[in-house]
Amino acid sequence: MELVVETGREDNGFGLVEQARAGLNRHKVDEVAQLIGLTDKEMAPILNLSERTLHRLRPDVRLDSNASERLLLLEALIRHGLDVFDERADVLSRWLRVPLAELHRQTPLALLDTLVGFGMVHTVLGRIEYGIYA
Repeated sequence: MELVVETGREDNGFGLVEQARAGLNRHKVDEVAQLIGLTDKEMAPILNLSERTLHRLRPDVRLDSNASERLLLLEALIRHGLDVFDERADVLSRWLRVPLAELHRQTPLALLDTLVGFGMVHTVLGRIEYGIYA
């Protein structure tokens, strides 16, 4: 199974690879989380960090490449979700927290601790986008 993320960029994602390798600043975590009201407790497993580590990081500290890549994936997923739900952040936020039958009764948010989970959530959003029901 291949994870395909639409970046909306013409560089085929190479810019994202460079950003992930260079590392994003901690303040970017807060920017992305604010898009749909995610807490540090919800962000920590997505970034593969402990909540305590996330809290301790100063805003100007760079995340490692793993956490940076996951943050970029989350941002792309949020943008996809906002497109699907007509820019309604409140609707996307609720949807991410509701267990779905097509995800084996797990919430989309719970699956974002793995890269495969990101792909699965994108797939469900795509099905919603194109009117394909489970």
